[in-house]
Amino acid sequence: MQHITFQTNNLVHILLLGTLSFVIAMALTPIYTTLAYKHQWWKKQRTESWGGGESAVYNQLHAAKHKRHIPNMAGIIFIVAIAIVTLIFNLKRDQTWLPLAGMLGAGAIGLIDDIMNIRGVNKKFAGMRSGIKFFLYSVIALVGGFWFYYKLGVHSIYLPSVHELGLGFGIVVLFWFVVVATANSVNITDGLDGLAGGLLVSSFLAYTIICGAQGKYVLAAFCLTVVGALLSYTWFNIYPARFFMGDVGSFALGAALGIIAMQTDTIYVLPIIGAVYVIETGSVIINRVSKKLRHGKKVFLSSPIHHHFEAIGWPETKVTMRLWILGQMAAILGLIAYLASR
Repeated sequence: MQHITFQTNNLVHILLLGTLSFVIAMALTPIYTTLAYKHQWWKKQRTESWGGGESAVYNQLHAAKHKRHIPNMAGIIFIVAIAIVTLIFNLKRDQTWLPLAGMLGAGAIGLIDDIMNIRGVNKKFAGMRSGIKFFLYSVIALVGGFWFYYKLGVHSIYLPSVHELGLGFGIVVLFWFVVVATANSVNITDGLDGLAGGLLVSSFLAYTIICGAQGKYVLAAFCLTVVGALLSYTWFNIYPARFFMGDVGSFALGAALGIIAMQTDTIYVLPIIGAVYVIETGSVIINRVSKKLRHGKKVFLSSPIHHHFEAIGWPETKVTMRLWILGQMAAILGLIAYLASR
């Protein structure tokens, strides 16, 4: 009975923090909105496509949206809400220090990129050059990897076929790869009103359950704190969007998601839970390779693949909601894979 009570108390705590982050994000939204419209934090239309070359199809599909002047950098709202809740109510060295620091570090780089975009610096790429961004995010990921290895003492990973696979210092390299890959995949996916917000809610809900199943209640509370703040953001980001999260939001939460996968020792589950991110990133890679090997010919009309579906005539809302459903099913399948493997 005492064990049941303990679990119930933890569940109440987790749910309360998720609710609190939602309320704080809702309260911060009017402040952000006032500043964003006053100072014209508009997102600049990019001319360089993800698949390489000019983004003619994308520009044709989204010209009207850019004329509406939709503010960028709204990821600041949920990052601040998550940070406030975690720092005051849910800070623990072995569970929430790392994802919080990774989120804030990646968010800071994304914020610089968004400011460059808003001010019109480097108009061709609409923000920071990709090579510079990759380097800076790699630094954040490697610092996190060193902490993971030296301070938390993690030297191996779990795989269903081999159970514990010792990597030694190689865990730092794996940490870097998982965090950078996840952050970039989420950033690539953030291309339609409400799309990334809805998908990330499903992903972090799945990891809330995984963390709870492992008894990592503080980390579970962090995941649900993210969910609460994201629900507030998505309320305003669904079509027609009032604002976009920007790189400050997508890279921050993508990095946090990768870190949590490492902390829960479930990197084999992450590609399942994040299947939509994998598909979106894969479509970009396929188009790039196809254009190089087939003399400019593409497999998809536009990439990431959500723009391909728009190009063949699907309304933006249909694309978003169908990918939400795929993301929800992917989260369920990921949970099944996790429970079956243990």
